[in-house]
Amino acid sequence: MSTTQTARTLGRSGIEVSALGFGCWAIGGEWHDSSGKPLGWGPVDDAESTRAIHRALDLGVTFFDTADVYGAGHSERVLGKAVAGRRDQVVLASKWGSVFDEAAKTAADEPGLTPEYARAALTATLGRLGTDYLDLYQLHVNYAPLAAAAALRDVCEEFVREGLIRAYGWSTDDPERARLFAEGPHCASVQVNCNVLQDAPEMLALCDELDLAAVNRGPLAMGLLTGKYTDAAVTDKGDIRAVPPPWLAFFENGRVVPEWQARFEAVRDILTSAGRTPAQGALAWLWARSPHTVPIPGIRTVAQAEQNAGALQFGPLTPAQMAEIESLLARTA
Repeated sequence: MSTTQTARTLGRSGIEVSALGFGCWAIGGEWHDSSGKPLGWGPVDDAESTRAIHRALDLGVTFFDTADVYGAGHSERVLGKAVAGRRDQVVLASKWGSVFDEAAKTAADEPGLTPEYARAALTATLGRLGTDYLDLYQLHVNYAPLAAAAALRDVCEEFVREGLIRAYGWSTDDPERARLFAEGPHCASVQVNCNVLQDAPEMLALCDELDLAAVNRGPLAMGLLTGKYTDAAVTDKGDIRAVPPPWLAFFENGRVVPEWQARFEAVRDILTSAGRTPAQGALAWLWARSPHTVPIPGIRTVAQAEQNAGALQFGPLTPAQMAEIESLLARTA
């Protein structure tokens, strides 16, 4: 990427971010649902997480995406301490909607979808992050009812007027819901699951139509696209991939599902062109896929920060490579 290509704008907000974000789910450590199933990525070393954040910053990554529920508040606390004194150098995004017990590190079954809960959640998030404003605030309930979402969009506009947030968005894979939030003038983004194996054409078309940023969760397919789980299994019982929920398609009993592995192998040579790692190639696909994409791979070590940031030096895949991937995966344009 050239210098101009290492940055992107968060939709119509005018907020400039690095083309690569830093996903903070994994640095939250372990927490569970009400039945005891893992929702995190296993044990975490807070000191290493902090070093990874600092290394990413040094390499030009400015966009950090977390959520209040990650580690039941722990991710926000670690991130806030890591960027203390450097607030003007970072763009901070968080999410709300999950109800959780920070002390017990458990998430409740039902979300909090009232404007009153949104305000309380935002106040708590600002406290954990140690800041008086958030750059991007995102609803974290994928299929929240439209009526409830309309009220939440309106309260987000209040937050903007009060100077508590600069912009907002919705983490949803449903175009109708994204369009509803986008009716608000300060809606800037949609956070959407998208990667080389799981394209999201409807959502990306919507982002193009409405000038929204597509913040890409799952850009490395929960680790599949790093190539390191070809023969290895995820055995830590605190890792969500060891006991995956139904929506986590790539893993079963801690191992990559063979059909997904086969699809990855079909495009591995293209992803690793020009000396890229598979992960760097997967990020390059997203940058080539749309000018609105901002992938946020999960990072919790200095090595991961360096590898992912290294993708910026290679830039996006070429149109010919993109077309070849579509052909290999038997997708239609």
